[in-house]
Amino acid sequence: MKKIFFALPENEKLTLQLIQKEQGENGQVEIRKFPDGETYIRILSDVRDKEVFLVCTLHQPDNKIVPLFFLAKTAKEMGAKSVSLIAPYLAYMRQDTIFNPGEGVTSTYFASFISSFVNRLITIDPHLHRRSTLAEIYSIPTKMGHAAALISLYIKNNIKKPLLIGPDMESEQWVSEVAKNANAPYITLTKIRHGDRNVTVSIPQVEQYNNHTPVLVDDIISTGRTLIETILHLKKAGMQPPICIGVHAVFAGNAYQEILKSGAKEVITCNTIPHQSNKIDISDLLLS
Repeated sequence: MKKIFFALPENEKLTLQLIQKEQGENGQVEIRKFPDGETYIRILSDVRDKEVFLVCTLHQPDNKIVPLFFLAKTAKEMGAKSVSLIAPYLAYMRQDTIFNPGEGVTSTYFASFISSFVNRLITIDPHLHRRSTLAEIYSIPTKMGHAAALISLYIKNNIKKPLLIGPDMESEQWVSEVAKNANAPYITLTKIRHGDRNVTVSIPQVEQYNNHTPVLVDDIISTGRTLIETILHLKKAGMQPPICIGVHAVFAGNAYQEILKSGAKEVITCNTIPHQSNKIDISDLLLS
């Protein structure tokens, strides 16, 4: 069956990669705003009896979801066989429980909404904290790719004598997997709390790794505070400036600049969200 791909704004580069790899058709669509701010969409390609793929990474999601909804609904009304959403970064996964009275579990609401207008979801390393799978909240088939192996390969091919570092014990499972595939050692920092505001950080076996390149790995780089705090501890311990690697380049505010300013040698991310730090290509994980 013929596959046709539509790039929502800012997703054009990744969409072209997928079209080439899938030997698909480059769908043409017009998306613009009316003077009053409402969204106008018009599909210019024939989608009848075709598999439609909408490529839209969902950082800063609120302005993207209306065009995405209209595009999916229109494609179905024009006779599309199916409509799949390729969202390398999946939004609204953090609020997965009620922390304070009066809050809503927005991850569930968002999943229900997405499931109502697309037939399938493809994403990369969603933030599964209190969930074990996307199937707990999404009622449509989902495919979830993992970037760990690609990050390991990048480290193995590009960084000399890497030492992977987890900022806390919670990160050990993720960091150990990347380290194993990269054939590199790893350590995790240990936080010792002496009081509400007095916390020290222990860096185990720091002396034997002085000639290694520290590599900090995280799934989502948002505010960057955890990375910045870890970088400062490594600096105090006399280690080399670290390389920071993340899957999703959210970078709230000036986070990217602040991480570099704190002493990082380089910040590298996967291309799940377009950013100047993108160096690791995850397009193969998004193939249908």
